[in-house]
This record gives sequence, C-alpha cells and structure tokens, in this order.
Amino acid sequence: MRDFEKLEDIIGYTFKDKGLLAKALTHKSYKKPYSNERLEFLGDAVLNLIVGEYLYENFPISNEGELSKMRAGIVNENGFKRLANSIDLGRFIFLSDSEERNNGREKSSILSDSFEAVMGAIFLEAGLQQVKTVALKLIKKEYKKISLDELFEDYKTALQEITQAHFAQIPEYKLEKQIGPDHKKIFEVSIWIDGKCYGKASGKSKKIAQQSVAKIALDEINNAK
Repeated sequence: MRDFEKLEDIIGYTFKDKGLLAKALTHKSYKKPYSNERLEFLGDAVLNLIVGEYLYENFPISNEGELSKMRAGIVNENGFKRLANSIDLGRFIFLSDSEERNNGREKSSILSDSFEAVMGAIFLEAGLQQVKTVALKLIKKEYKKISLDELFEDYKTALQEITQAHFAQIPEYKLEKQIGPDHKKIFEVSIWIDGKCYGKASGKSKKIAQQSVAKIALDEINNAK
C-alpha cells in the first residue's frame, strides 16, 4: 500500500484505517472493485455544511444571497482543486494507466473529487468536528481574504485559462444596463466568447456581475466537455 504519511502530515490527521484513505484516493478508472465516488458524495455534503456554518458565523451582516454566493465560490470544482493542490493531493491518487497518460493528476474533476472523498473519509472515521478542523485550516490558509470579489475572482481566472486554450481569446464582458439610484445601483453584464453570448448576470458592482456571469459561462463550457 502507498505510504500516506506525508499526506497525513500535511492535513494534520492520521487515519486509523489506511484502507479507508486508500479508497478515498482511488479513482474509478483504477482497476479495483471500489472507487472514491461514494465518499466523494459524502464529502461534498459535509463540506457544504462546514463552509456554510463558517460563513454564517463570520459574516453576520451578509444576507442569504451573499452567503450563498460566497459558499459557491469555495464549494465548487475549482475551489476544491485549489485546496487539493495546496496539499499536493494529486501525487497520492490511484489512477489507471490511461488517466496517467492523460495528465489525470492535474485534472480539476479528479482533484476536486478526491479532495471531497478524503474529507468524507475523515468524517466517517472521526466525525464532523475533525473534518471542520482539517478543512477550515486549509481554507483559511488558501483563502487569506474571503469576500464576494475575492472568491469570484477564481471564476474569471479559470474561465480565461480555458478560453485561451480552446478559443485562443479571452472573454468579453459587456455592460448591458444599470438600474437604481447612485447609492444602490445594480449592474447587468453579459459575457461573449468567440462571438457567442454565454449568459447575463447582475450584481451590486460591475466586478461582482462579471464574476457571476463568468461562472455561468464556465459551467456551460465544463458541462459541454
């Protein structure tokens, strides 16, 4: 069995059941009668709760919509990939030879799913409080400042990387309209890639609207893969 001591040192938790950790790191392509998909499902639910509670406690004046958007900025494929990379998780994942050749250790979906699965495994073995300790330590280290602007910046960056690779261009953001008084304006922005409009979104600033619509485009492009 692979030596997981380095990973355990990084996350600050030592598994009693090494087999459970191995399962959490086993991609469905690997030739085993099990994979990490069920643990991924569990970990996703646990992380949604942990991040939701953290934001609720630390942003007492934010409304439900703002809290939801901040949570969505962390609890998503790119957010979990970022956390997975922060602990060098890719090197520990069990993959098939074909996934190895296809740079599977760098794929967002594989890294994100494996991170969720590891958190799910910790939950099964040690309970919610232990997952909170591990997950929040990583989140606080990786996200030095949590705000709507900071979190949604990941969507614009991720989208630009994809459009440069696939379309050899960067997204174009167009201000469609702004409504409301000066002290309480709402901005509506559309996003265009390769001559196609991928959606519209609104926000209390142009930057927030751009980040929101970037997520819409990013989701559509990822779902079409």
